[in-house]
Amino acid sequence: MNSYYHAKSAVRRWGGSIDDFLPIHEFIDSSKQVIGDVRHRAIYHHTLGVFLCERIFGKTITVAKSTKTVEVPVRLIAEQHILEDLGWLPSPADYIDGMPIKPWMSGSVLKEVPLATLLKERNDL
Repeated sequence: MNSYYHAKSAVRRWGGSIDDFLPIHEFIDSSKQVIGDVRHRAIYHHTLGVFLCERIFGKTITVAKSTKTVEVPVRLIAEQHILEDLGWLPSPADYIDGMPIKPWMSGSVLKEVPLATLLKERNDL
């Protein structure tokens, strides 16, 4: 689902305006900038992504509802986004379960850089 439609869904649920919710939904979907298919969800569509949203946007946002304002927990907004996309709330471990371990992941692949390159970079500072 597009971030705009997630924001519309949030307005129906909690009140406020699309602009109140859109930054949170755009953050969760920002990984589409790097990965153009559903694998982008492995970046923020999980429990850690929910807590990252809370850290970035705060514990709550204030939205207008009828004649008053209400505080909406950012965690609930992020969780709802993921539930709408996936139907459940996975953890990062769910995404990497079964992922093959490559030698470079352990740092065992030594990358050699010629000394002249390092000296040149140091002199350019």
